Amino acid sequence: MSRGLAVLSLVGATALWAGNYVVGEQAVKTVDPIDLTAMRWTLSVVPLLVLAQLIEKPDWRAALRQWPLLLVLGLSGMAGYNLSLYEALRHTTAVSASLINSVNPALITLAAAVVLREAVGWRGVLGMVLGFAGVVLVISKGSLDALLSLDFNVGDLLMLVAIVAWTIYTVLQHRAKVPPVTATAIQATGSALVMLPLAAVTGFTLPQSASAVASVLFIGLVVSAASYVLWNLGVSALPKSLSGVFLNLITVFTVVASIALGTTIGLPELVGGVIVLAGVVLTTLDRATARRAKAPVEV
Repeated sequence: MSRGLAVLSLVGATALWAGNYVVGEQAVKTVDPIDLTAMRWTLSVVPLLVLAQLIEKPDWRAALRQWPLLLVLGLSGMAGYNLSLYEALRHTTAVSASLINSVNPALITLAAAVVLREAVGWRGVLGMVLGFAGVVLVISKGSLDALLSLDFNVGDLLMLVAIVAWTIYTVLQHRAKVPPVTATAIQATGSALVMLPLAAVTGFTLPQSASAVASVLFIGLVVSAASYVLWNLGVSALPKSLSGVFLNLITVFTVVASIALGTTIGLPELVGGVIVLAGVVLTTLDRATARRAKAPVEV
């Protein structure tokens, strides 16, 4: 895949994930997060398997030999991330959740530096510090008392769990020597096989209203199948830490959609979001400088 198509793939994935935030916020009002996560991946399995066969025609036996790693990836980036997200959306807004998610690129950069030995300069360090400071401002809602007493919204804290799960997913992705769509299909299958029994044990119930059914179908068939395919295609063609930067578009798309639907954004969220994005810019500049330094000199 060319660099341009990889970028477009990541932009498309983040636009769909923003829809997951906005639609998910409404869905969890009537659908349990465990049930929603289970239905999401169950609905996505067949479309993903068909897409993998049509696009990549993989050697399924060879791919399935890596099932332990693919299961870990599925449980972290698919089941773990989304279960944490949907539970978070029961207690916080889609905007706040997406703003906290904006620190994910900084966390991915830090993890990539530790696990993959990717270089991080002073801009990257400063960018990560700013990113985390912005998230602290968002989760404390600008309240010093809340910060000192560690009295945070449980939904905001669950989003921190979600971004850790996604960091694990992104950083370990390179170890799976499986075509990206095939990897996504196998991960979704593993997630569904784990989440369905969990949903049954906790009392699985189907969505009761037409809007809830529409939300589940959108999340399961459009967001799950299309977004993860686009993301894995893009990630496979770009450096992992650079791919993480695109996650901030989730915030942009989510804020735009939420404002269009009448959501009011508070000053702490606005200022915190700006600080987070400033940190992302610095982190991105740091990676760009590192790439230029490693590039051969043309004569």
